[in-house]
Amino acid sequence: MRLYVLARNPTDSVSEGFLPAARRLGLDVTLLTDQPDAHRRREGAHSFGLPASPEILECDVRDFRAVISRISAHHSPGAVFTNSDHLQTQAALAAAYFGLPGKDWRAALRTKDKAQMRRHLAAAGADTVWSAELPAGQDPAALGALDVPFPCVVKPREGVASEDVVLVDGPEQLMRRCAETQARRPGEALVVEEYLPGELCTLETLGDGRLRHVLGGFRTEVSPPPHFIEERMTFVPAHPQPVVAQVLAQLDALGVGFGACHTEFVVAEGRARLIEVNYRAIGDQCDLLLAQLLDIPLFEHILRTHLGEPLPADLGARTDGRARLDYPCARSSGTLTAAPDATETTAGGVRLTYRPLREVGERHELHGTNRDFLGVVRATGTDQSAVDRAVADFLAEHHWEITP
Repeated sequence: MRLYVLARNPTDSVSEGFLPAARRLGLDVTLLTDQPDAHRRREGAHSFGLPASPEILECDVRDFRAVISRISAHHSPGAVFTNSDHLQTQAALAAAYFGLPGKDWRAALRTKDKAQMRRHLAAAGADTVWSAELPAGQDPAALGALDVPFPCVVKPREGVASEDVVLVDGPEQLMRRCAETQARRPGEALVVEEYLPGELCTLETLGDGRLRHVLGGFRTEVSPPPHFIEERMTFVPAHPQPVVAQVLAQLDALGVGFGACHTEFVVAEGRARLIEVNYRAIGDQCDLLLAQLLDIPLFEHILRTHLGEPLPADLGARTDGRARLDYPCARSSGTLTAAPDATETTAGGVRLTYRPLREVGERHELHGTNRDFLGVVRATGTDQSAVDRAVADFLAEHHWEITP
């Protein structure tokens, strides 16, 4: 059976998670991408951990018509899948065209389009957040006629990874930030919405359209304002049940329930309010950690839903695991001149893994987003204090140096 995987840039989730899982399931894999050279370089460097490399074909994966045409002219598909934020709607439409299991393209669109998500939740009576959409190319001065609540958040309507997400305190700053973002992202619409205070959390779910499993979640610590860079993730085996129920009710209102979903929300005084819904598996190596921590074939389960197989009533997941991830970040533009090598150790009941995300000698500008990550420290065990100590000790013993 042939699995078509839609991708843009290479990611750890695909190369270390989904592609090895596809091979373990005995699937023939064709990777459709608009960046074939980048994937071939990744294949050459890592070999994807597979006995055989996936077939890589160039395709404008942002256009569902091009995806359908490319597949139609190639081998018959058994499943169409993507873990990309940018390509969920395209994959859903392609799967529907070929009569294959997949996500409802309308739900994929609602979650990707942040303005549409707010409108839909309000219309469904699930939650109302003040928000306004600034169409591509429109003068930010148009926002002056609106009763914008401050502080508020400006973000790209279809952005990812906290890129160009910024907190603003007043009208002048709002105009300036919108204009700056439009200059960096011409042709993209923006969303302005009220700032939702509270503890930032995630909920990780897996469903087959009939049954939905809650895999736990994370508490997220972000950088100081005005940006929202995720600097630390601490695993939470189970959020309070009333909070989980509120989040799931809002996902139901959006039509989300097939495959993996990574939902970000805040909790204040017991009320859960969605920040964004990423209709895919959590990234930044959290999915790799989750599979290890729960001791389940997470990536195989996700792919099986797209093959039309029902999920088991009990995943057999461990419940005693504790984990934390820290992301050392660049604080300035420049060249990385010192950093630790990849490391994997086990001591005191804690397994710690460090993976660099930027090579020594690389020069980067400061983005104010997850693209400023220099590496990932992830640790798992059964005692949270021991896990926290292991990560803190690693960070204290190593340093990352940026030279202007």
